[in-house]
Amino acid sequence: MYALEVVDLTVSVSGKRILKNVSLNIKCGEVVLLLGPNGSGKSTLVQTIIGNPKYRVESGKIIFYGEDITKLPMEARVLKGISLAYQIPPKIRGVKVRDLIVHMLRKRGKTKNIVSELEEYASLLKVQHLLDREINVGFSGGEMKRVELLLTLMQKPKLALLDEVDSGVDVENIALMGKVINEHLVGSGASTLIITHTAQIAKYVKADKAYVMINGSIKCEGDAEKIVKTILQYGFEKCIKCLGWKL
Repeated sequence: MYALEVVDLTVSVSGKRILKNVSLNIKCGEVVLLLGPNGSGKSTLVQTIIGNPKYRVESGKIIFYGEDITKLPMEARVLKGISLAYQIPPKIRGVKVRDLIVHMLRKRGKTKNIVSELEEYASLLKVQHLLDREINVGFSGGEMKRVELLLTLMQKPKLALLDEVDSGVDVENIALMGKVINEHLVGSGASTLIITHTAQIAKYVKADKAYVMINGSIKCEGDAEKIVKTILQYGFEKCIKCLGWKL
């Protein structure tokens, strides 16, 4: 069964068409990479999947566990089990990381083990010292990304969308995040879509499949290891020249 099916999706933002007939799928429990150069439309896709109203679906469908959710609002999608770790997390002054997470989970009806799970995941991600700080205020790039991953883990999603989780993060912390993703996100049975333009996270997370997006369209798909190896060796230029390259 598919956790996510994106079918011939065309999306515009402020009247400008960004995605053109994009199709991809993720099986239950599968880890999928979406690679592509900056500005190729990757973040537009995950924002559309989560239901950001700024992104208008012109045509196509988004199907989540067999249900067409294309017209559902963002909150409904989140309640169904979709979580997005943002590429550029917002700063929220006056609100502590701990308080946001506890409030968010209690609002969704979860009351058991919040504190113990929060401490456990924060320890794994080495962000315990940030729990009582204002959200992302004065955080380094790596700290922001680890706190975003903490938020994702605490939500226990059916589908996790990780947008540029490795961007601006040093090698040691990419390795740390990869280990946590493998053991506690993928290990929990969550289906995972990882967006990356550097492919560095792919060194630490075992992916089942990869897609390459260029200029708002899917150009390549296939075995993740082979695609990542080729891109790291030759860059996205190989995809741009080939356009129909399959592995």
